[in-house]
Amino acid sequence: MVARPRKRVPSPDGHTRRKSTPASSRAVTKALVILELLRASEEALPLGVIAAEVGLAKPSAYRLLHTLEKAGYLVADAGGRYGMPERVRPAVASRFLNRYLEAALPCMKELVRQQRETVSLAALFENHAEVIAVTESPEIIRMSNVVGRILPPNSSSLGKAIVAFQTEERREKLIHSFGVYRFTAASISDTDALHSELDRVRKQGFATDLEESVPHGCCYGVPIFGRSGHAIGAISVSMPKQRHSPERGRDLVEALQAAARRIEKALRTDAGT
Repeated sequence: MVARPRKRVPSPDGHTRRKSTPASSRAVTKALVILELLRASEEALPLGVIAAEVGLAKPSAYRLLHTLEKAGYLVADAGGRYGMPERVRPAVASRFLNRYLEAALPCMKELVRQQRETVSLAALFENHAEVIAVTESPEIIRMSNVVGRILPPNSSSLGKAIVAFQTEERREKLIHSFGVYRFTAASISDTDALHSELDRVRKQGFATDLEESVPHGCCYGVPIFGRSGHAIGAISVSMPKQRHSPERGRDLVEALQAAARRIEKALRTDAGT
């Protein structure tokens, strides 16, 4: 076999340079995936965990981690665990949210077309869950939502779906950060009852809000998972009580779960995995 020389391409200054190889772009992509993984983690992670999560051999993962550390994007503790400095998190979060919205918006529009109800998308931030996109129902009488709304972990289907699928430590942090308040007579206002509800959500794979946030409003939400297996966000369908039934709820959960899996797949594909 004869090795072929790398193709050289002209540059704006008239010189020729080697054409970029697929391997180089793959390394950049994997580095960004590592940053997003550590942004979403509440604790520093060891080399072995990071390598497994991003699909790299340990030596390859170590080279990327070492490069990112030297550039100031990561810090390593004495035990060889890697974390992200607070000053870097906002930039990585912004890039992730752009990718997340790009992956989710087509799915949201399709759900509204199929169900004719309002669809909302939420994301997990450092100490809260927040609505980041809403596609409204075309019906005159409908449930609405607001971008920027901070989600209660005890009464919102989106909030429940996100908080339920976290580590125990982060779950407690999110509950403590928002608090447990009664919004309607149906709201869960007892901490023990809330933990039971979150365990139920985790077991069944979806969350409900049956007049717990607002009277006469019903909502179903499902988690959207990241590489770590924890929820990075959630997607929901909301409707007035008059158009709700248990049978319709089951159909909505199935449609939402299919949409969530498509969003997760789009995020993985965008990351080059």
